[in-house]
Amino acid sequence: MPGNALFLEYPKCSTCQKAKKWLDEHGVAYDVRHIVEDNPTADELQAWHGRSGLPLKRFFNTSGMLYREMGLSKKLPAMSEADQYELLATNGMLVKRPLLVTDAAVVPGFKEAAWADVLGV
Repeated sequence: MPGNALFLEYPKCSTCQKAKKWLDEHGVAYDVRHIVEDNPTADELQAWHGRSGLPLKRFFNTSGMLYREMGLSKKLPAMSEADQYELLATNGMLVKRPLLVTDAAVVPGFKEAAWADVLGV
């Protein structure tokens, strides 16, 4: 696989821990980035969203406490994509994790089959 994958995680997140273990078990080389301490920028999010082929809403941590506290399920439909990127860039806890970023694809959340497909393992 060309280059390392980028693995964005919140270390206390059990799904992130499971995903990291899966990457290690499959011998995937990756760089780790703490999603809160080194939050993705609006530009990164826009590029990754474009590469993912997914609806932007999939990049939001919709089950997160902050998402619910901010009432985002009601606010997002009225927001422009640019405003949504800016909002995501304000706090890593708003971003769906783990986030797998490769040269060819971006996958928010951890589903073994999707990751295996993207990483060719």
